[in-house]
Amino acid sequence: MTSVKGSEVVRFDAPEGKPLGVTPWYRIAANVLRPFLALITKKDWRGGEKIPKSGAVIVVCNHISYLDPLSFTHFLYNNGRAPRYLGKKSIFDFPVIGWIVTKAGQIPVDRESANAVKALDHAVAALRAGHMIGIYPEGTLTRDPDLWPMTGKTGAARLALLTDAPVIPSASWGPEKVIPRYGKRVKLFPRTKLSIKVGDPVDLSPWRGMAHDNGALEEASEAIMKAITVLLEELRGEKAPAVRFDTRKTDLPRIGNFNKKKRFGRAT
Repeated sequence: MTSVKGSEVVRFDAPEGKPLGVTPWYRIAANVLRPFLALITKKDWRGGEKIPKSGAVIVVCNHISYLDPLSFTHFLYNNGRAPRYLGKKSIFDFPVIGWIVTKAGQIPVDRESANAVKALDHAVAALRAGHMIGIYPEGTLTRDPDLWPMTGKTGAARLALLTDAPVIPSASWGPEKVIPRYGKRVKLFPRTKLSIKVGDPVDLSPWRGMAHDNGALEEASEAIMKAITVLLEELRGEKAPAVRFDTRKTDLPRIGNFNKKKRFGRAT
């Protein structure tokens, strides 16, 4: 990957290896984490054959636990793709971990800031090179009290409309039992069933060519969230609420742990 500041020239090399897109450090991390996940979880994976084996693609999923990126990547990795995620910038600042995710080609996002658009430029370049991009459209762990998908942000839709890359919806259920939402303790045993289901590409044709129309982006984003929700209903065996949870209609923070108490006017 090449990024030239100032002129903002961003270039990704075409994905290589098996699974497609793997790097040496990506493989090292996978070789450590996959056996650990296999030890503490049981796979209930459905629809892996719908994951494109090559070419630009955006995969989206609901977000319910800190475990999500590991369990979902495990699924994608075993189905032939090593995705590039748009991840919060703070992860890249952690010692060791930040270095590894950088070497694995992941893309930092300075959430809720003017610099967030830079991540979009990198994601566009990655897709044009033929990579898989993974996105949690909600932008943070769901605030819905029953862990249903809440209103999504428009980044995934904008990226799809800018590049014409297909959007593959997925749903996950089970990670919240291993690490509860914003929890710190990991449930190791007995092993927990982690369910992932993949659906057909989301039809975004009604909004093609409208990547800069905010109204169109909102509608396309809702189409993406609806596809995810339908899949999650199938995994959970129950219906989601008729009205989607929307943080814009509450006083909850849009990102970060909303359970933490505020000190000096800031969330800690």
